Amino acid sequence: GSGGHAPRPPLSGPRSGFRRLGLRGMKQRLLVVANRLPVSANRRGEDQWSLEISAGGLVSALLGVKDVDAKWIGWAGVNVPDEVGQQALTNALAEKRCIPVFLDEEIVHQYYNGYCNNILWPLFHYLGLPQEDRLATTRNFESQFDAYKRANQMFADVVYQHYQEGDVIWCHDYHLMFLPRCLKEHDINMKVGWFLHTPFPSSEIYRTLPSRSELLRSVLCADLVGFHTYDYARHFVSACTRILGLEGTPEGVEDQGKLTRVAAFPIGIDSDRFKRALDIDAAKRHVNELKQRFAGRKVMLGVDRLDMIKGIPQKILAFEKFLEENPEWIDKVVLLQIAVPTRTDVPEYQKLTSQVHEIVGRINGRFGTLSAVPIHHLDRSLDFHALCALYAVTDVALVTSLRDGMNLVSYEYVACQGSKKGVLILSEVSDQL
Repeated sequence: GSGGHAPRPPLSGPRSGFRRLGLRGMKQRLLVVANRLPVSANRRGEDQWSLEISAGGLVSALLGVKDVDAKWIGWAGVNVPDEVGQQALTNALAEKRCIPVFLDEEIVHQYYNGYCNNILWPLFHYLGLPQEDRLATTRNFESQFDAYKRANQMFADVVYQHYQEGDVIWCHDYHLMFLPRCLKEHDINMKVGWFLHTPFPSSEIYRTLPSRSELLRSVLCADLVGFHTYDYARHFVSACTRILGLEGTPEGVEDQGKLTRVAAFPIGIDSDRFKRALDIDAAKRHVNELKQRFAGRKVMLGVDRLDMIKGIPQKILAFEKFLEENPEWIDKVVLLQIAVPTRTDVPEYQKLTSQVHEIVGRINGRFGTLSAVPIHHLDRSLDFHALCALYAVTDVALVTSLRDGMNLVSYEYVACQGSKKGVLILSEVSDQL
């Protein structure tokens, strides 16, 4: 942390990241590369696929990007071992301007569940490296890191097939820290940006990662590196100076005359999309149903991915404490918790799910009646109009992250609160503050 507020150099300039990368004219071609495509695919037959737009902050943020001709490259979240299925999915995705990267189950296990979600994600959120069995972790680490590099090369191979001179390639998140190097080694003139959607930890934490130097050098191959906040940009620059011995400048990081620009670009949402949604009949019906259902009770709402960093058990226990200390509120308030399951094959996440269910069951048993319970908990995402309706009728939205990147729920809630003007309670470690 920094003592007080240092004067902020151009690292946090308001200029658009696109302009920095040279996106000037109308309809600049942009290749967005992220681990997941913004659609989820379900197989309906040998050569039939159904697609739906996924939930998630990255999708919500990037739907707000205008005036570019964007194509999205990523993994469709399904294993497709056969040619026929791959071709059919490629064709279906092309209509949504998406291009698939096909990863087999072994790579997904080692790269996605292993290196990304078991090592980088906890470390970047200050949870440290997995402690269970240090020796087993060390052995797995090697093979997971190899899989991580292999997977990044597979993403790069797909980029090469679709790249045209003058395209800007925008790489996203901790899954693809190796990608800038792969791309620049292929063609030094590619315009490459890399943006991190999570915190970047202080260099003291980051240096505990065995592959720390290799990942930093790979990211530095990009022309522009972006973070949510000035603090994360500063942490990254100080990791480069302390671990690699490079020079930090107000513009970024310099290595033998080559400058990688580093800057903060706070992310937002397309708020009009949420406001427009509330004018649609389906959303109005939802709003009326919810108002009737919870008439006479204040509605508190949490919308989170079911993840350790989101503070869901803590939020529910705080609600229990509120009911204990204010018994007159027991039948006058309801907490709606939407907890979208993710990473369901990672043991830590399975543990969290059963922990949350247990707490909800105990509190509902303690304070509920036959006709009403204080907590309604959903283990799934809502469709867009239902979610907007829920935001619109909510009196108090709770974002209780223990450590988070840019959590967009707060923005989405405010965008839908035109008529109600409810209360937003925001964790002090959220980046929106």
